[in-house]
Amino acid sequence: MAYSSLLSFSVCFLVFFHGCFAQIDMVTNHHQQQEQQQHRFTRQSQCQLQNLNALQPKHRFRSEAGETEFWDQNEQQFQCAGVAFLRHKIQRKGLLLPSFTNAPMLMYIVQGEGIQGAVFPGCAETFQSPSQQSQHRSDHRQHESFPDQHQKIRKFKEGDVIALPAGVSHWIYNNGQSQLVLVALVDVGSNDNQLDENFRKFFLAGNPQEGLVRGGQRQDQSQRQSRSYRGRHQEEEESQHQESDGNNLLSGFDENLLAEVFNIDTRLARKLQNERDNRGAIVRMEHEIQSPEEAEEEQREQGSQEEEEEEDERSEEERRRERRRSRGERGSRNGLEETFCTMRLKHRTDSSFADIFNPRGGRITTVNGFNLPILNALQLSAERGVLYNNAIYAPHWNINAHSIVYITRGNGRIQIVSENGEAIFDDQVQEGQVIIVPQNYAVLKKAGRQGFEWIAFKTNANAKISQLAGRVSVMRGLPVDVLANSFGISREEATKLKQNRQEVSVFSPSRGSQQ
Repeated sequence: MAYSSLLSFSVCFLVFFHGCFAQIDMVTNHHQQQEQQQHRFTRQSQCQLQNLNALQPKHRFRSEAGETEFWDQNEQQFQCAGVAFLRHKIQRKGLLLPSFTNAPMLMYIVQGEGIQGAVFPGCAETFQSPSQQSQHRSDHRQHESFPDQHQKIRKFKEGDVIALPAGVSHWIYNNGQSQLVLVALVDVGSNDNQLDENFRKFFLAGNPQEGLVRGGQRQDQSQRQSRSYRGRHQEEEESQHQESDGNNLLSGFDENLLAEVFNIDTRLARKLQNERDNRGAIVRMEHEIQSPEEAEEEQREQGSQEEEEEEDERSEEERRRERRRSRGERGSRNGLEETFCTMRLKHRTDSSFADIFNPRGGRITTVNGFNLPILNALQLSAERGVLYNNAIYAPHWNINAHSIVYITRGNGRIQIVSENGEAIFDDQVQEGQVIIVPQNYAVLKKAGRQGFEWIAFKTNANAKISQLAGRVSVMRGLPVDVLANSFGISREEATKLKQNRQEVSVFSPSRGSQQ
């Protein structure tokens, strides 16, 4: 009897503490998100925008195998949103050198395909280079050498969204048959950025231009004078202090200490500093990197399909989770779905992943903390929109985020209205332009005759919108009498206002606009 009572007490005790820890975890995550948003609000305290403009990149830096473009961080729109924006154009066989940023980054692949690697600190190198594996099979003597082990390599293509935390080193290689174009939002207003509100890129190799590592910003006068002095006295400086002229992290270290740290000779240590390397941030690879799919093809030829089956299982599990979320079955997290070393960084935005689809209007795809959990830590999300000829994206406002919209294809008209009912932007936009929609400002998009496509980065992991028209709109939720008296119209007119649009978010064009 005593044993039974003790057992019951122990079970109750465990259940009680499990519930307590679960609530503590929920409260902690909620407080962390609140702190990150509060950090943004305190830093971006002045968003007095009287008018907006569709912006083009201002700074361009050419490299051996591509170019990098930056939008002006000093523009009031970017200052208000607390973000920086850039675009990489990488030629075939071009490698964007390993680097990391001082703030979280969200990328979108506009064109092409390639492979990408991210090195998470403290995680094991659990992958082997396929080329090394093939050498082991072809040359028996190679068994004595160590294979090339590294962290995971991920393949991506047009339409993918890729997330990267602050301070995580990454690289990108174009192994496709055409130019690779990607755009990236850097959230310098994030709590993860403890420096200042300027975008900074830290390269582990190469000798990129000074402006490239500073996000297009020029160095201040004192730094320019110091650099000029070093240029006039370069030989004396190098002989006495072993300073190099490169712009990567290894350039500033003493070459003798580098040699000691890596257990190499000083000649190789000087090469690591890349002081006379003029190739820029994107270099041409002499030897191609084998993609994960090519490695899987080799394994299939040998009768091994384990990785493919695991990937299928993961995809099926993701589909099941998304179906549960669509039914409102969020479930509880047990901490085992993803770990720091196994976080998923990529999500597709093609038609099969659309959240809203109108066969006559277009589609909207959302990437947020529910379908890409790493975004909960980054406090970023994305929305991909595709509108057909003359279709309309219902007027709405972003409840809890700024929206940074990049036009990926076609053209269209955008209207943005401020709190005082003034249209602070009303113009045609086209491919390659960026427009920022501040939080709570109402926005309407209408496609041109060639269609209209965009990617919108948002400064919240689970950004929400509120629509002005359509089946899930504010108008639909208000009583007819409230609408009639608010606008000074009849009840019949108020009913039409509520009921005439039955579509959700994406509206098909009216007959007049089609003609």
